[in-house]
Amino acid sequence: MSPHPASSSIGWVVDKGTDFPPHLVSLIDSWSTSCILRPNPDRLTTRGWNGYAGIEKRAFKYMTPKRRLTPEDLPPSLLRAKSFHFICSPVRCQQMVEELRRRRREEMGADYTKPFIIWEPVPDCCTTDQLLACTNTLPIVDICSPNHAELAAFMGDDGVDADSGDISTTAVERHCEQLLASIPLQSFTIIVRAGHKGCYMARNGGRKRSPNGHGSSKKRRKKDYVRGGLQADTDMEALFAGLLQDADGCIAREEIEIDQGVEKWIPAYHTDATKVVDPTGGGNAFLGGLAVGLARGKSIEEAAVWATVAASFVIEQIGVPVLGKDDSGNETWNGVRAQDRLDEFQERLPKA
Repeated sequence: MSPHPASSSIGWVVDKGTDFPPHLVSLIDSWSTSCILRPNPDRLTTRGWNGYAGIEKRAFKYMTPKRRLTPEDLPPSLLRAKSFHFICSPVRCQQMVEELRRRRREEMGADYTKPFIIWEPVPDCCTTDQLLACTNTLPIVDICSPNHAELAAFMGDDGVDADSGDISTTAVERHCEQLLASIPLQSFTIIVRAGHKGCYMARNGGRKRSPNGHGSSKKRRKKDYVRGGLQADTDMEALFAGLLQDADGCIAREEIEIDQGVEKWIPAYHTDATKVVDPTGGGNAFLGGLAVGLARGKSIEEAAVWATVAASFVIEQIGVPVLGKDDSGNETWNGVRAQDRLDEFQERLPKA
């Protein structure tokens, strides 16, 4: 979704262990991104194993010791990024967001803005005993994106339709409604990746996020203010600071920019199952496309369409898609311009 030279705006970090294949360095360099390759002579490269069974259920385990990234690892250029994608437990996400915002304030000073935070819960922590931690994390991120099985696991369910044995779209919708009900007074988004069913977007209503990432009032919330529920020491003045009043002190509701919320399915790009060769990496590509769309000023709905198209290229083969050029010199992936695929997919979607 970022043809050269826009590709240079994509930042990421790769820790190279002693076993890192040299040909992958050349491949990464060919993408012309702002990738930071960090060699480490004292460890192996983090490697994982994916296994698949049943209705798009994934098993995963590390084959070598993992190397965690933290905001402390980010150079100034990456600290200033417009959007971030975290894969971690609820508690770790809370810690990462706090640390990221602290370091970002130190780096950006008066230019500080809140970035978009996309949180993908790590599968091992998608359990009923982590549900409370999940709901406590939702208020500090912009988007939570589990897959259908991970969302169901939070609710003690398997997410499978008992009659068809397929992914239960009803369960996805019900579980999203339950989660959104736990975080009133603000607008939050859950995007559930549901394999061949596509993705489901659920966003509750509330005040819209202003372009600069803050509320409409000049008065800031307390530094430790927690969104999403009333606390014993809740600053009610700060909570309702975004509600404008007329001369008589009544709420001027027509002046408040309200997010009406959304409940929407976006279908998968590929309708022919034979086109899907290997789903590995599809979720990461989806959330990468989503992050780029948000960073480029797209609405969440538009960004989810970008995400769907991005994922479609990754699952068409074993390994990563192939970068090339067409006869006119335009960038292609697997022989297709990403913009062409995006345009074609948008034509398929129901018109609003």
